[in-house]
Amino acid sequence: MPKLRSHSASKKRFNFTGTGKVKRNKAYKGHLLSGKTSKRKRGLRQSAIASSANAGIIRKMIPYK
Repeated sequence: MPKLRSHSASKKRFNFTGTGKVKRNKAYKGHLLSGKTSKRKRGLRQSAIASSANAGIIRKMIPYK
């Protein structure tokens, strides 16, 4: 069976925890930051766990990580 190609954009955006969950960064931190409160921006710095609905799809895009 041939090797699978990894999805390059997904490799840059997602990581896996030790228990196999998918880690992701939060959205809405790229621009228009002056209108957001400091508390909100601080919260957006933290990473999050991808939902189980999306985790399976992400796993297929990064087969060897």
